[in-house]
Amino acid sequence: MKTVYSIDASHQSLKQFFRYVLVGLITNLCGYFLYLILTYIWGGPKVTMTLIYSLGALLGFLANRHFTFRHDGHIGVTGVRYLLAQLAGYLLNLLLLLVFVDWLGIAHQIVQGVAIVVVAVFLFIILRSFVFTSP
Repeated sequence: MKTVYSIDASHQSLKQFFRYVLVGLITNLCGYFLYLILTYIWGGPKVTMTLIYSLGALLGFLANRHFTFRHDGHIGVTGVRYLLAQLAGYLLNLLLLLVFVDWLGIAHQIVQGVAIVVVAVFLFIILRSFVFTSP
């Protein structure tokens, strides 16, 4: 029985990962294009990232809770854990901008594009293992 459980768990993880990628592609592509437009018109990469990150986190909670992880646990506990995970992801994104843009002088458009992928992988691990766990 252990082998069947292991295969089922692996299959479930793979399905969750692909649903997470689908949600992430849609939200992050829209968010990245909005980021490029707003920084071109307005400037302020870190402020723009903060606004877009907040909106993406809210949309991501709804999509990931219902579609990706199909979680039906208590929304209060899950919500607090999700906020903590998103705060960690936000701080990671901000750190990447500070180090690579402010200190090393790399173009913010490139850094933010790479940061989206880095933060997405980080968040998938946290969301799966900490936020959307079985009750």
